[in-house]
Amino acid sequence: MASERAGAAIEVETALARARHTIDEFVDQPDGSVSVAAFHSAGVAFFPLLLRGRAGPGRPRLSLDEDVAHFPRLTRDYDLVLAHHLNQAPQWPRAVTVTTLLREPLDIAMPADHPLAAKRRLTPRDVADQPWITVHDGFPLMATIDAIATAANRRLEIVHRINEFAVVAEAVAAGGGLALMPRWTTRRHPALVLKPLSGVHARRHIDVLHRPERAARRAVRTVLTELQRAAATIQSQDINADSDATSSPAAKT
Repeated sequence: MASERAGAAIEVETALARARHTIDEFVDQPDGSVSVAAFHSAGVAFFPLLLRGRAGPGRPRLSLDEDVAHFPRLTRDYDLVLAHHLNQAPQWPRAVTVTTLLREPLDIAMPADHPLAAKRRLTPRDVADQPWITVHDGFPLMATIDAIATAANRRLEIVHRINEFAVVAEAVAAGGGLALMPRWTTRRHPALVLKPLSGVHARRHIDVLHRPERAARRAVRTVLTELQRAAATIQSQDINADSDATSSPAAKT
């Protein structure tokens, strides 16, 4: 009987050792699969930079997806989630780990021949009497639109509601109105200029969210580092950072 128990104990210890070894291999695997979800404009800006240099052994295998559902909830299904929010928005839940990639300015987009295009910077009073193209109610950028109206002490004339920045850019270029556009993560439109806005806090945070246990994997940590490098590359392309007057991104959200 004693020998049977001893044999069973050895089998259990052996199984546990194998399980620990399997877990260690999984955690330390440099070329493990890493899933990344992003909202549209972050995907446009970050996904190409992540995909470059993927060839060769020992690199994480990426699985990319575009999703704009409730961001913290997505961390259940993805290793890393690119999310955005404004300063006015509630903080992310404590259950997720947050790494800020960018604090991106939101500029005023207009046709290059618009009378306001001659100004270096704009104020809420400069733009309050113009027709506007905005996102639908409930989307984060509306908080900045409301702040502009409050600072100018007048209601803005909203003539179009479009959530897709690529479509917004074309509508602005056609003279449909002014719009808020992210400075760094949208593609440049040749017919538009972007002007910085004074008098309101016009920035959005682009963060990476993940559950703490996800970062135990080496491959996930590698991709998180690559996202931080990509963010530095994206921000470095702001050729007018010193003057804070940008002449034009415009594309998708």
